[in-house]
Amino acid sequence: MSRIPEIEKRKTFAIISHPDAGKTTLTEKFLLFGGAINTAGAVKRNKANQNTTSDFMEIEKQRGISVATSVMGFEYKGKRINILDTPGHKDFAEDTYRTLSAVDSVILVVDSVKGVEEQTERLMEVCRMRNTPVIIFINKMDREGQDAFDLLDELETKLSISVCPQSWPIGQGYTFKGVYNIYDNQLNLFEADKTRIAEPVIQVKDLEDPLLAEHLPEKPLAKLKGDLELVHGIYGQLDKELYLDGLLAPVFFGSAINNFGIREMLDTFIQIAPSPHSREAEERMVYAEEKGFTGFVFKIHANLDPKHRDRIAFLRISSGKFERNKFYYHTRQDKKLKFANPMDFMANDKTLVEEAWPGDVVGLYDSGNFKIGDTLTEGEKLQFKGIPSFSPEIFKEVENRDPMKTKQLEKGIQQLTEEGVAQLFIQQPGNRKIIGAVGALQFEVINFRLEHEYGAKCSFRPLSFSRSSWITSTDKKAMADIMYRRASHIGFDKDNNPVFLADNDWAINLAQRDFPEIEFHKTSEFTKS
Repeated sequence: MSRIPEIEKRKTFAIISHPDAGKTTLTEKFLLFGGAINTAGAVKRNKANQNTTSDFMEIEKQRGISVATSVMGFEYKGKRINILDTPGHKDFAEDTYRTLSAVDSVILVVDSVKGVEEQTERLMEVCRMRNTPVIIFINKMDREGQDAFDLLDELETKLSISVCPQSWPIGQGYTFKGVYNIYDNQLNLFEADKTRIAEPVIQVKDLEDPLLAEHLPEKPLAKLKGDLELVHGIYGQLDKELYLDGLLAPVFFGSAINNFGIREMLDTFIQIAPSPHSREAEERMVYAEEKGFTGFVFKIHANLDPKHRDRIAFLRISSGKFERNKFYYHTRQDKKLKFANPMDFMANDKTLVEEAWPGDVVGLYDSGNFKIGDTLTEGEKLQFKGIPSFSPEIFKEVENRDPMKTKQLEKGIQQLTEEGVAQLFIQQPGNRKIIGAVGALQFEVINFRLEHEYGAKCSFRPLSFSRSSWITSTDKKAMADIMYRRASHIGFDKDNNPVFLADNDWAINLAQRDFPEIEFHKTSEFTKS
């Protein structure tokens, strides 16, 4: 089978947003349009049968939020669509940052009522760092919210990106009739239906087509024409190259929960979104069209199926073809591995994969071989870039509440921190375990999962630390000196790298002054630079 058609067929993207903007609902409606599911659930329901497809962890079902990245794939109009649905909550931003390293483009969901929110801006900054192409979906147009033109101005101002509307809302809130598809010149009228697709699509030549008057009253039609004249005058035509360079964001309007405006975006997405392309490794640039297989682990999840206590490493394929039962080279461990049961995902439903191509994400059953950022190849020594750990803001010491379950606690803490739920630092003497996290919710998730998935119980003792810096030096004597004189502030990360733990920025600045031979790093990426 030729590599090029398979690569061009793939569209791999992440859906990101501020919490409660409707991201997970939009993900589910994509699956509905793609025929991957027959009926949609509803977000924020407490009953087990009413949760969204992509929120599969028990705590997600109870809290109505996404705390882990879900991976889903389906076929749509001859394309293979791979969706990575990310946590919206800021406490799990690091999981989202890692996910963005594994996609080729992004759909950013914005709440039409609240507009651009804090987490939206942070996520957009990461997209800009990677020059990731972004499509924006303005959600909840069935509610009374901000004016469409005001929202576009806010997007450009707060997100520092040019925008170009590709659909336009007809009314808003109680007067919302549907959307006009600018990209394809279609009028799409909808009935509110949260569980199935039911939309009449009227193909028109342009805004003067008499068909429009048959389906829209005179006043809404006049407003639509006036709005679109302004849109064309201000924003012009979509420049696909600027979109692919991450400088211009196509914008779509709709209501995810009511299936408004989603088909327009999905149909345009498969036409303009990039297929897998090049990806940077330490040693060289890796191109999707290359014959040799390469891929990297961007996520690890323990107990995806709590009944079987399995551990899955999520591998993004960068080049070549992945095949079941073929040996691949694990570059960090310098050994070969083969995988008898690689998996494709529909949230927590899995199917066996015989082969996969660049852009695909496969799940590999893992007995402890993988860490986030690991690379697999057909023999070449490569290490992909761009999956760093960041400095946490909250640090707490783990205290075992059930000494009879010490082994279970050790295993649970190890596996959950290897997933990236939070970071683990070991302090000596005494092998003290310190968890570092961005937000308080991460500790709640760890506690819940330790008890329900590992049968272990612990409590967390707050510490005064609020900053961490990875430390390196070419001067061995200087490293030994800081390790001795600042022993109470030194921990070791998952890769046994020394980390300086501090109460505040002043303490780090003081340490930098006292130990000028030591380099202090805000992320763990220094080892791969």
